[in-house]
Amino acid sequence: MPLSRILVLVIALALIAGCGGNDGEFVSPLDPAVLPMPGGNLYRPTVATTWQWQIQGTVNTSYDVELYDIDLFDVDASLISQLQGAGRRVICYFSAGSAEDFRSDFDQFEPRDLGKALDGFANELYVDVRSANVHNIMLARLDLAVDKGCDGVEPDNVQSFELDTGLSFDATDQLAFNRFIANESHARGLSVGLKNGNTQASQLVDYYDFELNEQCHEFGECDVFNVFLAAGKPVLNAEYRATLAEAQAETALCAQAVGENIRTLILPLDLDDSFRVSCEP
Repeated sequence: MPLSRILVLVIALALIAGCGGNDGEFVSPLDPAVLPMPGGNLYRPTVATTWQWQIQGTVNTSYDVELYDIDLFDVDASLISQLQGAGRRVICYFSAGSAEDFRSDFDQFEPRDLGKALDGFANELYVDVRSANVHNIMLARLDLAVDKGCDGVEPDNVQSFELDTGLSFDATDQLAFNRFIANESHARGLSVGLKNGNTQASQLVDYYDFELNEQCHEFGECDVFNVFLAAGKPVLNAEYRATLAEAQAETALCAQAVGENIRTLILPLDLDDSFRVSCEP
């Protein structure tokens, strides 16, 4: 076979091999040892902060709480301004660890940025936290939070390294990404909450302003977040039940939450405000 045809064959085989997956494509430019950026005069909730969490449906603005956590993309700046005018602080939710095909910036993700679908969410794919393109998309989302007037952000899906993502990033890559998100939030004057992040809580407490946890009572994990309480930072917790009656029956759970100084709400999984039980002391 002529040498030129051999070279063409070798190149073709290399390209085919390169299409087999994302494994090893990225080397993260982020430094896992970066120091925390404390930020300036930004909103910092306290351990006594009252709150409401709704990311689907028309936002119910009637709750007498200090903090609202609502969707970054779906809520207009005018509603954020309305809440703030009523004395509320507004945290804006977005996913930092996944790409949802119904978001306006979905087409900015490159095929190699994307992994498997989240369990139970076929239209939502894990993203590679080592990708510079992913980093830039998340920076644009933080800029959107600033433009809309959010007081802070709640970046979701930031412990994906523990899951079957179809990608090969590890705990160090995740730590670097999570610290990057926190520092870039503070650089923009935004408060930032750690979403779940159980296994890295102690490594991230100095970077984040509060913890937002799901189901730590149900899974017996609430003590993991004592590092936040010890630092004077609140633990906001959501427990899920199917009906209002089930939620109202959780008196023992609420007593436990009050005793642990955790700000627990019992909510529907859809977070649509179809019911709400607050374990306020």
